[in-house]
Amino acid sequence: MKKYKFVYCDPFKCVGCGICEYVCSLKHEGGFGAAYSRIRAVRIYPNRNVAIACVMCEDPPCVKACPRDALSQAEDGRILVDEEKCTGCGLCVEACDFGAITLHPKRRTPITCDLCDGTPLCIDACPEDALELTTRDLRAGLKRLKAAQELTR
Repeated sequence: MKKYKFVYCDPFKCVGCGICEYVCSLKHEGGFGAAYSRIRAVRIYPNRNVAIACVMCEDPPCVKACPRDALSQAEDGRILVDEEKCTGCGLCVEACDFGAITLHPKRRTPITCDLCDGTPLCIDACPEDALELTTRDLRAGLKRLKAAQELTR
């Protein structure tokens, strides 16, 4: 199993401020706009928030869904887009189980988290420390630890 890193959001810490979206759009697009962000702040009714970014699936359904082979996966897990091949059909958006891939509002090509070349700016900008760079193995280990701690109470 590959150990791709991804941006994880703790929904118990996230306040839904959207700063992660603004930092992301500023870095990638040169301006502020949630529609241009590679991370999405989402309100989970009634009182939870969570920021969603690409989780770097081991066998990404977005890549499989592309009829033009415009998407591929890099060695580090990031989803790469060949904009010359992409027709903007949106099948990759529909295929993503997490809602982490969207179409660029102007170019109509997929945009997804690229981890800011290894140092995601959203993590540093989060005022609540709700975001962290992690792996599935680490998250699973923390869940097991938490479950064991609950049993010993």
